[in-house]
Amino acid sequence: MPGSSYIWMRLLNGVEGSVLWLLEGNASIRENLCKEAAARGVAPHRLIFAPRTTPQRHLARQQLADLFLDTLPYNAHTTASDALWMGLPLVTTPGRSFPARVAASILKAAGLPELVAGDLIAYEALALKLARDPSALKAIREKLTVIRDRMALFDTARFTRNLEAAYLAMLNKS
Repeated sequence: MPGSSYIWMRLLNGVEGSVLWLLEGNASIRENLCKEAAARGVAPHRLIFAPRTTPQRHLARQQLADLFLDTLPYNAHTTASDALWMGLPLVTTPGRSFPARVAASILKAAGLPELVAGDLIAYEALALKLARDPSALKAIREKLTVIRDRMALFDTARFTRNLEAAYLAMLNKS
């Protein structure tokens, strides 16, 4: 089965006015991706290459995106958490290895299991549905906004208290 990059090209062809926003790499990466996009009927200008910047600016610009499309065979890790923290919904499908299952675990911990597709076919269908249905995407974003501050995933103070309590419990048992 083709990887997520083929799916992204089909999504770009299937969603008028859509763009794929990527982190800028070197010139040969950009050239190769644009060439492959053109070969799949996607105008290269629809690939947007964001330059590297400070972490604060990177997080801020994530709020401008509509949907984060995860990759295989290596899922987003910290980037997935960052996207959710900034209110950016993420669609993923878990692979077979640990690095390919992280984003699904994060979404489930975040209370958003509906964004975890069972396979690449379901991944593409879910991304297409959300891209074509602004009300469905808005509902996911609103849910994320409401639950974000209550998620254990982002409750650093609670995590710290629990970790310290665990350390104390281990110390008291020794």
